[in-house]
Amino acid sequence: MNKTEMGSPASGNCSSGLQNYGSESDERKRKRKESNRESARRSRMRKQKHLDDLTAQVAHLREENSHIVAGIAVTTQQYVTIEAENSILRAQFLELNQRLDSLNEIVEIAGGFWMETGQGGGVIGYGGGGGGFYDGVMNPLNLGFYNQTRMGSASTVLADVFNCC
Repeated sequence: MNKTEMGSPASGNCSSGLQNYGSESDERKRKRKESNRESARRSRMRKQKHLDDLTAQVAHLREENSHIVAGIAVTTQQYVTIEAENSILRAQFLELNQRLDSLNEIVEIAGGFWMETGQGGGVIGYGGGGGGFYDGVMNPLNLGFYNQTRMGSASTVLADVFNCC
């Protein structure tokens, strides 16, 4: 082949084919770059949306946490109040239990006293007759003096019982 044949249209087709291949390759690179840019943009948008969602979730959880902390504070205050009331009730229970023990001791002592002196026929419903000390003490309508708030030993309370009658 000579030089003129090399520059012939047949050989030009080959170089134009390379140019077409180069332009097709450039076009594919350009499309790939554009696709990568678009993919990166979507990725950044997803990342930003995820970050915004997490930020909103943090704000919501902080608000919820503050409500829970406030609820705990209220519950703690109620617990302290109820515990104080419970302590008062326990003290009142102990005091009333002591008073009951004292009154039971008085009834035992007075019952023996009244039985020894022959006064009173015993407890109503327990083989005794009516009248006497037990009628006044065991009758629920006559228990007004048991509501006194004073505490004392059995002998002091016994003396008060006999002085009030």
